[in-house]
Amino acid sequence: MAARVTVLADRFGRIATDLRVSLTDRCNLRCTYCMPAEGLAWMPQPQQLTDDEVKRLVRIAVEQLGVTEVRFTGGEPLIRRGLVDIVADAARLDPRPKLSVTTNGIGLDRIAVSLREAGLHRVNVSLDTLDPARFHKLTLRDRHSDVLAGLRAAAAAGLTPVKINTVLMRGVNDDEAPQLLQFALDHGYQLRFIEQMPLDAQHQWDRHEMVTAEEILAALEPFGLQPDDVSRGTAPAETWLVPGYVDAAGEPARVGVIASVTRPFCGDCDRTRLTADGQVRNCLFATEESDLRKLLRDGASDSAISEAWRAAMWGKRAGHGIDDPTFLQPARPMSAIGG
Repeated sequence: MAARVTVLADRFGRIATDLRVSLTDRCNLRCTYCMPAEGLAWMPQPQQLTDDEVKRLVRIAVEQLGVTEVRFTGGEPLIRRGLVDIVADAARLDPRPKLSVTTNGIGLDRIAVSLREAGLHRVNVSLDTLDPARFHKLTLRDRHSDVLAGLRAAAAAGLTPVKINTVLMRGVNDDEAPQLLQFALDHGYQLRFIEQMPLDAQHQWDRHEMVTAEEILAALEPFGLQPDDVSRGTAPAETWLVPGYVDAAGEPARVGVIASVTRPFCGDCDRTRLTADGQVRNCLFATEESDLRKLLRDGASDSAISEAWRAAMWGKRAGHGIDDPTFLQPARPMSAIGG
């Protein structure tokens, strides 16, 4: 008998159908806006969900809670040795969810084909600069060419549309917006600019130093961007058409801006998040979590885990509250939450 499907609803009528699964808090870069040069105190291995535990929670989410999209994140998810097997298991679920990975691209050239064969649909690759020297300054690693190789491999493997995530930082790389867009257009990638959010490990985020959506769009004026008539739905990115260009599928080229701070889209949020140690977060900026790992390891049934997950999502706040004077940055940095 098929499992009874319920939904991950909250008090404001939102339904979570997009699951973000962090597979590790570790990363092989040290992006200055994310973590300190020496790294962080990594999660002890016993605290991290096993591959089988990840698979079970993804299955429960899809088969019993109505999740239709699963994105694997980190830290850096390509570090997770069981990634391909986890993706393959998710691809066998019925109904089959849309599967994607958000990565820094390092090592993607070696694994892109395997991920596609396992059932992955597409990738998001982080790239903040086209300058190798600036990349080294930003990440403290000399891996720029590896990221570019990863992008090429993803496109060649059919993990399309290949999306690029870019964070612009004032006085660091905010002069590169036009060049980054031109690069994406020339290669058939889809670029998404993301406003820098208060999720750094150092807790040094300053709203006044953040490059806003308005500033990003002003920098892109030479492209003559046009409004996109396609509804964004629950997608975080607001998109514009780029006249004269098409993407890899021959569709009109688009560029997006994820303006989580200045143009929040909390009212349409459809995401639920699972950390690498099995905690449900009902918001990227949540200060409370619900422990599914303990339920798993105490022998709880699928229905009991589903009920706990639904209860966690029911308590979701109306918005992230960044503009509220009482806003507190989450204790976990982005690298330990997942995108």
